[in-house]
This record gives sequence, structure tokens and C-alpha cells, in this order.
Amino acid sequence: MSSEGMDNKQNYSADNITVLEGLEAVRKRPAMYIGDVGVRGLHHLVYEVVDNSIDEALAGYCKNILVNIHEGNAISVEDDGRGIPTGMHAKEGKSALEVVMTVLHAGGKFDKDTYKVSGGLHGVGVSCVNALSTLLRATVYREGKIFQQEYSCGKPLYDVKVVGDSDKNGTTVFFHPDGDIFTTLEYKYDTLAARMRELAYLNRGIRITLKDHRPDENGTLKEETFYSEGGLKEFVNYLDGTREKLLPEPIYVEGEKAGIPVEVAMIYNSGYAENLHSYVNNINTIEGGTHVAGFRRALTRTLKAYADKEGLLKNVKVEISGDDFREGLTGVISVKVQEPQFEGQTKTKLGNSDVTGAVDQCVGDMLSNYLEENPKEARLIVQKVVLAATARAAARKAREMVQRKGAMSGSGLPGKLADCSETDPQKCELYLVEGDSAGGTAKQGRNRAQQAILPLRGKILNVEKALEYKIYENEEIKNMFTALGVTIGTAEDNKALNMEKLRYHKIIIMTDADVDGSHIRTLILTLFFRYMKALIENGYVYIAQPPLYLVKKGKEEEYCWTEAQREEAVHRIAKGSNPESVNIQRYKGLGEMNAEQLWTTTMNPDTRTLKRVTLDSAAEADHIFSMLMGDEVPPRREFIEANARYAKIDA
Repeated sequence: MSSEGMDNKQNYSADNITVLEGLEAVRKRPAMYIGDVGVRGLHHLVYEVVDNSIDEALAGYCKNILVNIHEGNAISVEDDGRGIPTGMHAKEGKSALEVVMTVLHAGGKFDKDTYKVSGGLHGVGVSCVNALSTLLRATVYREGKIFQQEYSCGKPLYDVKVVGDSDKNGTTVFFHPDGDIFTTLEYKYDTLAARMRELAYLNRGIRITLKDHRPDENGTLKEETFYSEGGLKEFVNYLDGTREKLLPEPIYVEGEKAGIPVEVAMIYNSGYAENLHSYVNNINTIEGGTHVAGFRRALTRTLKAYADKEGLLKNVKVEISGDDFREGLTGVISVKVQEPQFEGQTKTKLGNSDVTGAVDQCVGDMLSNYLEENPKEARLIVQKVVLAATARAAARKAREMVQRKGAMSGSGLPGKLADCSETDPQKCELYLVEGDSAGGTAKQGRNRAQQAILPLRGKILNVEKALEYKIYENEEIKNMFTALGVTIGTAEDNKALNMEKLRYHKIIIMTDADVDGSHIRTLILTLFFRYMKALIENGYVYIAQPPLYLVKKGKEEEYCWTEAQREEAVHRIAKGSNPESVNIQRYKGLGEMNAEQLWTTTMNPDTRTLKRVTLDSAAEADHIFSMLMGDEVPPRREFIEANARYAKIDA
């Protein structure tokens, strides 16, 4: 050991132990508390504050929640609950409001007499929002008075004080995120709207209004109110609104077993994918868990028992598995658990073992009654299951052909693939490039050590409309599976993505900056979302950003990615002269750039811009993909008509 190392070892004493007081730990390591300091973490702040209002609603004291996005990207959340208590906290010696806002893990949700269940138990509390805001103002209406306290970076600016009188009850939290913490401060209306819609469905009878006070380029202010009387039944109809339904109405299950409230709504459609969305105390458990296991067990057991009793499977010549009972199923599972235990990579997998039996029993009992009382619908479901089993057998053969390709042809890598020499997946990138021409340019301009290129010919199959075995027979899709090194099927789940041999941790979609390029990108993303979702969930999928323009005058040139950048570059390069002597080249295709230009603008890690594909709301993504890429035309037409004014015509 070096002398320096010995000195460090000897000097390591009690004086080296740093204690971060109050909310300093949150500011020091924000990602530990809110996931990241990018777009997702920024929006998580809003969810934490809204969670408090939802807790009041679950307890029966709140009916209306208003979320405002203010100019400057500040947020305020108002509710008509009881209002956070403002009296002196005996143990802390200060106002209960200040305790809630400045002490981690403080609040009524930890008292079972106050809140039976709480969505916020999964989160980090409003105190973290306070810590990560340059300004937070809490205003409480209760006991005929208006109480207020302001904070900066989690520290009170003054004691809680009375600022007026009022006969209403509730809490308003206004905050402005800290630009020194977050990489972006711009709130996305659509992202917040998706979560508010989700919460309205999960908590029927609660009215949630979202207002955006930032005018768009047309001077329009967005505002929506989310309210649901039907709850999960309406949620399922919303998710499946763009698909052809097999049943006239969703199957609905509601009950309580072992003190665990269980609510399930499900419906079958003519599609081939299982679209199951699960929640615990309003938290989207994207990795599933014991409640999902209980649902699947009950569904398979109950449907098979009914089909056997009615003799509906006696002539079936293929083996039926649990997956077949879920093909074409859209379902939402919501359970309320007093002390949820979360596990998994993203801490969104429920681990409470007692929930499995509760969901199993509840779903099994009510589904049995439904099948007996609705024989016509029951037969339609079983017929769908038999078709699924037959198609699955064909899909398995097609899948095995793809997965055996390596054994039959040496390395098994597609002939079109220009692989990289590096073998560590964490250092390797795969570019999925539109067309052989652009693929050839990318091969010439790439870093051969770490960047692999797979050209794709034309538009790949739309997997939203295709039978599964057709997907594995498609040449371009087969090439993607083989190049990536992934397979379908694990020991736990026959349809899960097996990523043990994944060869790249950056999968970059690089298409032309035109309509066809956008369509190809959407087709690839549909494939990833439906059949390789784990790649997105693990943050491996990216979209390349090739420039739109090259602005040039003499030897001076500048690449531009937006219209605003182009206009600025023209005036800057013109230097007071006529802007029309300035040459503007519009890149409509990747093939219009030479290898050096493509490397400099789009592939060089030091200068490129990549957009990571994230999954903020699986339910909302499910709805959008089925609407844009599915068979039903009317929902897509309605979407286009409603959003046509946002489209831009390229000059």
C-alpha cells in the first residue's frame, strides 16, 4: 500500500463522518429520492404534491384538485381537503405544517388512523419537493383562517403565520423547481395530463383539473378536467377504445379479501397482445408483482375450469398455456395495501405475498359468476383462447427458426450488419439506419470500435396489426432480433424478452427527417413497445437527431436542428449583409450527407444529440400505439383532426 493510502487509512476517523442535516441529503443526492434530475424527476415533483391531495380524497375529505402550470414553469396544486394541520407539533416543537414540509418521512400517511392507505408511501414526500425548489409557498385553509409559510431550498423563510380569514378548507402548494438541480425546467402538459387522467380513473368521483397558463404559439391556453364515475371500467374502455372489442362491456371485479381492497376491469379484443396495467395505491407497478400473479392465476384457472366443464376444449389439438388466456386481453388491476413492499430494478414490483391470494380469490369468485351468467361471452373468450393457442404454436416455430439461426450459420449475425469490434455491451452502440444508401454512409463514417450499423430496407411490418408468427417471419425484424442477441421467452414468462445476451446498450434509431422517416421510426418503436419493452424500460433505446439545415457562406458554415437555429445562423453568418447571399441546404435524407458530415453531426458522441426513449405512462403509450397503428380508422381520424393545427408544413 502506498504511503498516501496508509495516511488516508490512518486519518479515517469520526471526524470524517459527515452528517447532512435536514433536507441537505436530498439536495446532495437528488436522484436517490426522485429517480433522476431530468424530465422524469421534474414531473415527479408534481406527482408527489398531487399524491397528498389524493390521500385526502381516499380518506373521503377531498373531491376537487386543481393543478396549474404557471408561466416560468412554476406549479401550484390546490385541493379542498381538510388542510394540513398547523398547530404546534409536541415532539418537534414547531408547526405541524413546517414539520411536513421540512422533515423527511413526516406526515399523516404514517398514521393508520389518518390514512388507511397512501399512494405517497411509495414516494418521498412533499419535503423533497421543498428541498429541490428555489421557492415553495404552502397555504392552508382551515379553522376559519388562512395559514402560510414560504421556504427556499427547503429552509423556512419565516414562521407559519395567519394571513387572512376564510370559510373554506384545503391546501395550496406553489413551488418553483431549482434550475441548479434539474437539467430542464420545462413542464410537458401532455405528460402531466396523462398522469392526471390515470389518477381520475383510479379514483372515481374525484375531479382533477389541469390548467396550463403558458400560451402556445397561437396564444391558446390548454385546460382539461378529468373525472370518472365508472372508474376502472371507463379506464379499460379508454385503453381499448381504438381496438375491435369481443365483449360488449368490460368484466368488472370489486371486492375485499383479507383486508385488501381489489378492483379489476378487463375486456377482450381481436388483437394479439396482452395489455395489462397494474397499480398499488395508485402507483403504476410496471414490473408487476404479487397482485399480477394472483390475477393471472385466477384467470387461467377459472377460464380453463369453465371450458373443461362445458366441453369446449375436447377437440383442441394443441396444448393451451396460461399465455393463451391473456392474448387480446386489456386489463387494469388496482389494489390498496396498507404497507406495500416494493422490489425489482425500478422499485415498482409488489412483493407482499398475501396479496396474491387476495386477488386470486376475489377475481376467481367474480369471474366464475360472470362466465355462468354470460354463456355467449364466455364462449367467445374460449374461442379466442383456442385461436391464440393455435397461433402460438405457429409463432413458436417461427421464433425458434430465428433463435436457431446462430447455430446453423456460424455467428448467426445478419449479413447486412456491420458489427463493432468491442464486445462489452455497455460500450457498444447499434444504429438502425433507414435504407442501404444511408447505411453505407454510416458504415464509412462510424467509429468501428464501438458503433455497429444495421441498414433496414423500407418500412418494417406493422406489428400492431400482425399475427405473432408473421412478425418472426419478417426478414427485417428477424435481422433486428438476431443482431441485438435477444430472444423471446424466459423461465418465468413465455413472452418476456430474454436480454441475457443483449449485445448493445445503446440502440439508436436513425431515420430521415421527413414523413417516411417518421413513419419508419414509429414502426420500429411499435415493435420495441409491443415485443421488446424491456429495452425501453432499461433506457437502451435512443433516437438520433440529424440536422435539418446546413447554413453556409464562404468558408463559414453551421448546422441547424430547428427553424429558430436556422434563422439565427443566417443572420449571424450574413453579418449585416443581405441574408439571401447565404446558402441554405435542407437535408431531407441521411444519404444527402457524406460520411464526415454524418459523423460530425449525428454519430460523434462528443457533438451529437440523442433523445432517449422513455416510458412515462405505459397505459397512455398503449392507447396511443393502438390508436395510431391499429385497425380502427375512426379514432385515428379524430386524433388527426384534433391535432392537425399543430402540424408544420416544411417550406
